[in-house]
Parts: sequence; structure tokens; C-alpha cells
Amino acid sequence: MNFLKILKKSVIDSQLYVSLMGTLFAVFFMEEQNTFRYPTVFLIFITYFSGYIYTKYQKTKHFNKILILNVIAGIICALLIIHNHNEIRLIKWFIIVILGLLYNSFFLDMYIRKIPLLKVFYVGMVWALMNCWLTLPEFDIPIFFISFFFITALVLPFDIRDMKVDTVKTFPTIIGVQNTKYIAYLLLFVSNIVSIFYLDFNYLIAFFLSSIITYIFVYFSENERSDAYFSFGVETCSALPFLFSLIMKYF
Repeated sequence: MNFLKILKKSVIDSQLYVSLMGTLFAVFFMEEQNTFRYPTVFLIFITYFSGYIYTKYQKTKHFNKILILNVIAGIICALLIIHNHNEIRLIKWFIIVILGLLYNSFFLDMYIRKIPLLKVFYVGMVWALMNCWLTLPEFDIPIFFISFFFITALVLPFDIRDMKVDTVKTFPTIIGVQNTKYIAYLLLFVSNIVSIFYLDFNYLIAFFLSSIITYIFVYFSENERSDAYFSFGVETCSALPFLFSLIMKYF
């Protein structure tokens, strides 16, 4: 039990896990597009990690330290881009960072997370931009929609988890848990339909298998479930396409 608590605090609560899951989701599309590069992987991970700890530690006594860490992370990201890419990639990264700040920054009078129902779509959009724009020479519309619908569906179970503590209106509080699940099912279905017309066969199968497991996690999402179900179980779904593609590649 103590080991599980340590694991949750050091890996999940630290935002390392969600950052890794987001990175592996991006790697899946990088592999499919044959654009995999380690500097880009490091760039994506650092961007996710710095963004999530910035959001988590606002209005805490640790925020000044986190702000310094974010500045250092920003410098590292900029150097990675300058050394390995070009100024266009730097502009793309900067725009995505700004979008992240607009999502949840306490110094703004109104930020995205305060707007009812918009949060899930906004998170899906930012993750999709990481996959379809930051890692590729040109904006890839199919990858955007595959990512957008899949990640938006994954965010909805977290609204179910937080429905009793959220201070803004979310889908579960307005239309109920079951109808929220129906929306998630529909989003996953649309994501898979787009993938059929775009992804190479092996990657398509990997994505399809990932979606089946994601359907199951959405189906069993309830407000009463433990935080680990969402922070570990549901969160892992974003890494499944990469993990299944890896299995199919080597086995």
C-alpha cells in the first residue's frame, strides 16, 4: 500500500505520467508519418510536463519555484528547436504554449477552464495540434481530427470524476453521466472512422484495439471510482496506440 502511495505521488501526482502518455500518443503519429526524431520527443515531453505542473501548482506556495522551472524548460525547448529544427517550428511551439497559458492562468480575468463545456474540446485541440502541427512540416487535417476526437473523448471521464467538485458546468452535471458517456462513444467512433481512411493498416489496427479498451474504460467510468482508475487507467489509453503499434512491429 505504501508503495502504491509513493508511486502515485512521485509519478502520477507529479504530472510525469500524463506528460509521458501525451508524448507517446504523439510518437504514435510520428512513427506512422515516419518523422520520429528524439529531439522532437524530448521537446514534446518537456512541453507537456512544464504545462501540467504550471496548471497544477498555481496558487500554491511552490508556484515561484515552478515558474523558474518553467522558464528553464522554455529555454531548453527553444534551444532544442533552434538546434534541430527551424524558426517555423519555434513559432508553432510558442503558439501552442500560449494556448496552454490561456487554458488555465490565474492572472487572467477569464480563462478557458472557466468557460462551461469548452474545456474538453480545448484540451483535445491542444493535444491534436501537438500531433498534427508541431511534429510535422505542414498541418495534417486527418491527424488533427483523429487526435481531437480521441482525446476529447478521454477528457470526458475526468469530468465524471470531478462532477461533484467542479466549479463550472460540465457535461455530466448538465446532461448526466450516461449521456456524457454516449458523447464519448460517439467521439471515439468518429475518430476511428477518420483513421480508417488515413492510417496505414498496422497503425489502424493498433488504434482500433486502443479504442476498444478506451470504450471499456469510458463505460465503467463512475464518480465513485478511485482517482487511480482515471489518473492511471484512463490516462494510459492515450499511450495504447503506440504500445499496440510497438507490439505489432516487433511481435
